[in-house]
Order: sequence, then structure tokens, then C-alpha cells
Amino acid sequence: MNALDQKILALLVDDGRMSFANIARELDISRVHARDRVLHLMEEGVIEKFTVIVNPEKIGTVVSAFLDVEVDPQGIETVAGDLARQPEVVSLYIMSDMTSLHIHTLTEDNIGLEDFVRRNLFSRRHVVKISCKLLLSRVKNRRGGPRI
Repeated sequence: MNALDQKILALLVDDGRMSFANIARELDISRVHARDRVLHLMEEGVIEKFTVIVNPEKIGTVVSAFLDVEVDPQGIETVAGDLARQPEVVSLYIMSDMTSLHIHTLTEDNIGLEDFVRRNLFSRRHVVKISCKLLLSRVKNRRGGPRI
């Protein structure tokens, strides 16, 4: 990946719908060259997909919670897989200690968060410990993401 590719990525992170013509104009290259570079970035897996960022407040999901869940090592993949299928889960990571999950959830309210935790964590086999923190304000997000 070269400096031009990095500039193209920066433009697309800011506006994933930017046309090849607008990328070309912005970077003073041809439209064909802009298209070829974007397609190359896609083929190489640098760009995984284009998506939409939804403002959760506009659709009624205003409680953004981060849960750190300690899990028995023998159950971590099962628990992670089950949690990943839950609609409240925005992102989920298995951490390097191989016993921790870091989970970001979005729910309508605190009752929705409590319901999620009761259904998916409190009575779940292999879950050892749960820590939950609510988001107060977003200062910076890698993808632009939810602004709660």
C-alpha cells in the first residue's frame, strides 16, 4: 500500500459513497486510476466492505454499554459465538488472555440492557465475572460510528 492508497482510504472512510470521479478530482489523478486503486484495495482485502453508519439515537437505541466478561477457557468460543448472534451486540472481541470477552451493546434503555444481560450472561454456563460500563460521550471512533 502506497501513499496514494492511504489518501484514497482516508477519503472513503470519510465518505464511503464518494465517486471515482470525485476521488480523482480530490487527488489530481484520472478517474480510471482512482477506480483501479479502489478495486485493488478491495481485491487485497484492505477494504472489506462499504457500509452505512446509523445514528442509534435516531432509531431509539440510546444506551451504549461496554461489557467485559470473564469466561472459562473451555467455553469462550461457544459463549462468544452465541453472543455474536444477539441483535444488541454491536462488536465482540476475544481478548489476548483467552478468558475475556469485550462486548459493545446498544439497547433502547437500561431495562433493555438488563434484559440482555439476564438472558445472555447471568445464567450462562462458563461465565465467571461481568463488568459493565456505560458510555457517557464519544470523543473519537475509528469508523465514525455511533455518536452517543
